[in-house]
Amino acid sequence: MPGDHHHDHGSHCHGEDGHDHSNDITPALQSLLYSQIQFDSIVTLNEATPNAGAAIVQKTWAERLNDQPELESDADEQLLMYIPFTGQVKVHSLIIYTAPTPAAPKTLKLFKNRDDLDFATASELKPTQSVEIPQPVPGADVFDLPLNRAHWNATTSITLFFEDNWSDGNEDVTKVGYVGFKGQFMALNREPVSFLYEAAANPSDHVAIQGVTGVGGRIMPGQ
Repeated sequence: MPGDHHHDHGSHCHGEDGHDHSNDITPALQSLLYSQIQFDSIVTLNEATPNAGAAIVQKTWAERLNDQPELESDADEQLLMYIPFTGQVKVHSLIIYTAPTPAAPKTLKLFKNRDDLDFATASELKPTQSVEIPQPVPGADVFDLPLNRAHWNATTSITLFFEDNWSDGNEDVTKVGYVGFKGQFMALNREPVSFLYEAAANPSDHVAIQGVTGVGGRIMPGQ
């Protein structure tokens, strides 16, 4: 729905100091899943240039609006991208930038934890979620498209099926400039706490260890 989609101006707009990116990169990177993506395992079907799909995902935040590299479809307007993560993540939103042309993608279907899709199965299967990418306008930044968080827990990969574009069937080429994700990496950082918990000798030790639960790396002093 149109109300669910918006330009992500709040977290990374340019400040009073103009083009100093230090102020808009830091808050964005706090929730970007960039470092959790397995770039060398990204697979894109129907890309005109080999590895162009991986290249646009590998763009840094500062490079998100660059004209190149750009992913273009080949035989028709459809693209299918398989993007795996290094572990389990919770995905909150999809970030995408496309140039303001009729070749900009429109209908996007997203599939969770599927590494076996081709165009036929992606067209037939019910997606985990579908979104309509707004039509870009000149001078716009990225679109930050919120996802239904309940559907995207324990995500190990996302497959993006760009089904059509804004040309209403008049343009056989779909172009995408940048793809990123916001969310949380589900790091298994509770093991040291569990180990100390099991090693505790008496109830008072249990109480003390419960007090540091959530702090993470703090080590309880030895006897």
